[in-house]
Amino acid sequence: QVQLVESGGGLVQPGGSLRLSCDASGSIFTIYLMRWYRQAPGKQRELVATITSGGSAGYADSVKGRFTISRDNAKNTVYLQMNSLKSEDTAVYYCNIACGRAWPGDMYWGQGTQVTVSS
Repeated sequence: QVQLVESGGGLVQPGGSLRLSCDASGSIFTIYLMRWYRQAPGKQRELVATITSGGSAGYADSVKGRFTISRDNAKNTVYLQMNSLKSEDTAVYYCNIACGRAWPGDMYWGQGTQVTVSS
């Protein structure tokens, strides 16, 4: 079994920054992809950012230039640095990893961390 624990959410003013972390533990073997999703009230969950095992990253258009995803393979941790936050970034943020003995692995989700951007 794999456990994901997120941290770093909270309340921040527009224009501010937050850094989310997600620590993976358990029967991981190899982590192939690490992602951050978010879900705002009344909306579908959306993909925010993805990072491969080699460090290649991709972003949703809405966060490009403001958010940065990174990973520490030694710690099995993925981060999301969020700068220039806007009210529309308010959501519950979830980390997601694909891991296992062979590609593509199995998907696991964290419990979510609330990010609220408000003055």
